[in-house]
Amino acid sequence: MRKAIEMTTTPASLPTGAVLQVGPLKESLARTLAAEYGALTLPERPERDEFLDRHGAGVTVAVTSGRTGVGADLMKALPALRAVVNFGVGYDTTDVMAARGRGILVSNTPDVLTDCVADLAVGLVIDVLRGISAADRFVRRGAWDSAPFPLTRKVTGKRVGIAGLGRIGLAVARRLEGFDVEISYHNRNPRDGVSYAYASTPVELARACDILVVTASGGAHSNGLVSREVLEALGPDGYLVNVARGSVVDEAALVELLTSGGLAGAGLDVFAAEPRVPEALLSLDNVVLLPHVGSGTVETRAAMEELTLRNLDRFLKDGTLLTPVPETAR
Repeated sequence: MRKAIEMTTTPASLPTGAVLQVGPLKESLARTLAAEYGALTLPERPERDEFLDRHGAGVTVAVTSGRTGVGADLMKALPALRAVVNFGVGYDTTDVMAARGRGILVSNTPDVLTDCVADLAVGLVIDVLRGISAADRFVRRGAWDSAPFPLTRKVTGKRVGIAGLGRIGLAVARRLEGFDVEISYHNRNPRDGVSYAYASTPVELARACDILVVTASGGAHSNGLVSREVLEALGPDGYLVNVARGSVVDEAALVELLTSGGLAGAGLDVFAAEPRVPEALLSLDNVVLLPHVGSGTVETRAAMEELTLRNLDRFLKDGTLLTPVPETAR
């Protein structure tokens, strides 16, 4: 049973529709929002316009996820909106600048998913270099009877570059230290308190590593951060692992280089147009494809749900949020 903080405005006293669910959410979270907060769910078009005409003026809080978000147009249709509560660490689908301009607060769920996303990133590094998923398919289709599995690449001792040394990037780096790798990173600015080598540009980072792990936050500032030039600098012996956002990588260039031998392989948990995955990648044994499951564990999703509700409760209590997005967010 969830332990809600004491509130000056209790869920039971909220007018139905003051809380609006925007997009699909974890089933238990959606149930709680409806049962305890009287939340309504924003329908898809063509019903959306009529719904907003009827209910939009009464909505004060929108609860959404990083996959859906709240854009500027929706904000305009919700004139009383004062907070966007995000289920997930990513908030690039919410127009944060438009929200600030309208005095709307935005929260996310940092920290609680750091470990699981970092664990998955390391798993992808090992999988794509050692060919674990490909070897599994090799055995299942009976190919072992006729030929040995091709040799793969060693993880230990490799040069690893991390694009985005935030909470998740730092957690990935600390885990990979156990493999005696050489770690470097790129951020918009060098990070205090770390001993890893700093690369001033993504291209410089890619040239200096064998494996490029992408953990940068999504949003306009990071769109195309890993460009064709970066991927070409990584080169035909280099591997890319992306657990950030599909928008951070030039996906068309990535596909071309993977299919032409311009990259050795990739481990991808995210894509530019999810759930659509480029068809050319589906048949490649040097690419590991996952359905955006970085935070997809029972423990982490439960912690994300709890923090989402705590943010909602805090806002309803005193108009603040426990975990607002950084002031520098765009």
